[in-house]
Amino acid sequence: MNWQDPLPLIAILRGVTPGEIEEQVDALIDAGIALIEIPTNSPDWLRSVERAQKHANGRAIVGAGTVLTAADADALAATGATLMVTPNTDPPLIRRAVAAGLTVAAGFMTPSEAFAALAAGAQILKLFPSSNLGAGYVRAIKAVLPKTVPLFAVGGVTPDNLPDFLGAGCSGAGLGGDLYKPGQLSTATYARAEAFVQSHKKYTS
Repeated sequence: MNWQDPLPLIAILRGVTPGEIEEQVDALIDAGIALIEIPTNSPDWLRSVERAQKHANGRAIVGAGTVLTAADADALAATGATLMVTPNTDPPLIRRAVAAGLTVAAGFMTPSEAFAALAAGAQILKLFPSSNLGAGYVRAIKAVLPKTVPLFAVGGVTPDNLPDFLGAGCSGAGLGGDLYKPGQLSTATYARAEAFVQSHKKYTS
């Protein structure tokens, strides 16, 4: 599966544990979300990535987020995962991850950071924190960014404001606390994921 094939919504499972990852993956896939990020500040994140990939078995693209070090990038690549998300712009880390075959969604806030991330090889730009900046900021920064580069809004995205970010020019979004909280039942994850999917479909239909 290519990262461009699924609905452009990345589920951020911050705090998920290896023991619950399979049921959370199923809930997301059943709701229509097939891009899954497991942040490195989750318990035993690497094991969760490995278990999620095995369980998804090609039904979803699994990766890690909040990747800050070369060691974590290398460990992620060694699992066979293909998606890496960062909260910041770290050109050496981006170059290393891209060289290892990872698709990098690089976190940025300013135009300088955005172009530094792209120069290092990032394939996706992650505007963070989006809710603090707003749709107006997205419109302004889209005027100078290459039109072919996917821009994802992350941070405070909800089913209600998702259309605002899409309308401002975002390709998609990363879904954090409004989608998943640690210890949440998979039934709740499904319901919240479905709300995001319906919001996206309503905007694009």
